[in-house]
Amino acid sequence: MVTETQMKKIVRDLSSRDARFARVIAAHPLCTLGRNPKPVTHFEALVESVISQQLAVKAADTIFGRVKQAAGGRIIPSRIAAISESHFRAAGVSGAKFKTIQGLADAAISKRININKLHEIESDEEIFSQLTGLWGIGPWTVDMFMMFQLGRLDIWPTGDLGVRRGWEKIYSLKEEIAPNALEKKGEKFRPYRSVTAWYCWRALS
Repeated sequence: MVTETQMKKIVRDLSSRDARFARVIAAHPLCTLGRNPKPVTHFEALVESVISQQLAVKAADTIFGRVKQAAGGRIIPSRIAAISESHFRAAGVSGAKFKTIQGLADAAISKRININKLHEIESDEEIFSQLTGLWGIGPWTVDMFMMFQLGRLDIWPTGDLGVRRGWEKIYSLKEEIAPNALEKKGEKFRPYRSVTAWYCWRALS
């Protein structure tokens, strides 16, 4: 949990490192990462993140709502595992995402991964390794989970198009920046790269 006072200190630090970023920070509200934890389990957050892959927010919310309804209002491993593929497909979930979500449920039920205790693992790299070891769980899904569910402050989601477009806007780039190039650019913002990414998104608003 990050307090408002701590976040203000973080953004002052980031502002002192880069004048262009300082202007973006000054023009937008204080970053909310880690300050308003979502009142959902880690398992539910991951299911929602998988459903959201490559979808507009409104469409993802609609599909997630249908899945939650099919699960009797509770996104828990046992209920998700009991939903057939046809019901998932009827809710708008693709076959690949169905396989991924069922893999998550199986990992939780078998205790291969203690999903709802992932916050107890200090290493971001260890969480990343455990989750990306599951079929269909890629870097973007894990990055979003660690940022918005766990409130980790040093995640740098260079694979996110919005982060790259925001960076390009902030620095007035005429060409698109590649993820590997952005990876290097983010080094100077450690250990607060999640906050940096958050303001890249805000730069587009």
